[in-house]
Amino acid sequence: MIQRLGRFLAALALTAATTVAGVTFTAGAAHADGCYTWGRSLAQGTSGEDVRQLQIRVSGYPGYGAQIGLDGVFGPATRSAVIRFQQAYGLGADGIAGPQTFNKLYALQDDDCTPANFSYAELNKCNSTWAGGAVSAATARANALVSMWKLQALRHALGDVPISISSSFRSYACNSAVGGASNSRHLYGDGVDLTGSPSFCRLAQQARYHGFAQILGPGYPDHNDHTHVAAVGGWSAPNCGI
Repeated sequence: MIQRLGRFLAALALTAATTVAGVTFTAGAAHADGCYTWGRSLAQGTSGEDVRQLQIRVSGYPGYGAQIGLDGVFGPATRSAVIRFQQAYGLGADGIAGPQTFNKLYALQDDDCTPANFSYAELNKCNSTWAGGAVSAATARANALVSMWKLQALRHALGDVPISISSSFRSYACNSAVGGASNSRHLYGDGVDLTGSPSFCRLAQQARYHGFAQILGPGYPDHNDHTHVAAVGGWSAPNCGI
């Protein structure tokens, strides 16, 4: 009840925002959400950490074969991603992140900023410290968070069916133990191997719309029993027409 009241107050604060000559003014940030609370409406032309936080959460809506930058600058690509997110959840699709959009994001995220249907534990079955990979522990964990938001978008597009993760972040030791490639994206925290109720081909085909630069699936060597997605690389799932 307290959390819901807080989110209601955040919506009131955002609704109080007004825009004059392209500059957004607000009644002040309301600290309502356990993860992150936006204190102003965001539209094309705005910039800041609040924009970057928004970009992380709509990173799964860039359109076919595209990715959006997480640079804190609300440009055309971010606007298009916000529109797709709004359309996906039946919101007014105006490309402006305001109370309705933020309230949906609040409903989707847990207090540790992970989306509702994925967790850090799922993306790290190697070790709890996120250390020992190709990047710092903090970077690997941050990369995994972005992947989770992309996966949340993928899951929703597939009808909110469960998606299981068989492997994600690996330290060099974990990667070596499973015979992973020396340049595996698992070492960076953004590589994820997917199983679950959708077919591997269905996962690979739909992933093309949700910000994954690397998609490897059936027909690619050693990928007939899962679909792999990551932030960097190329697509190859010959048995799926990719």
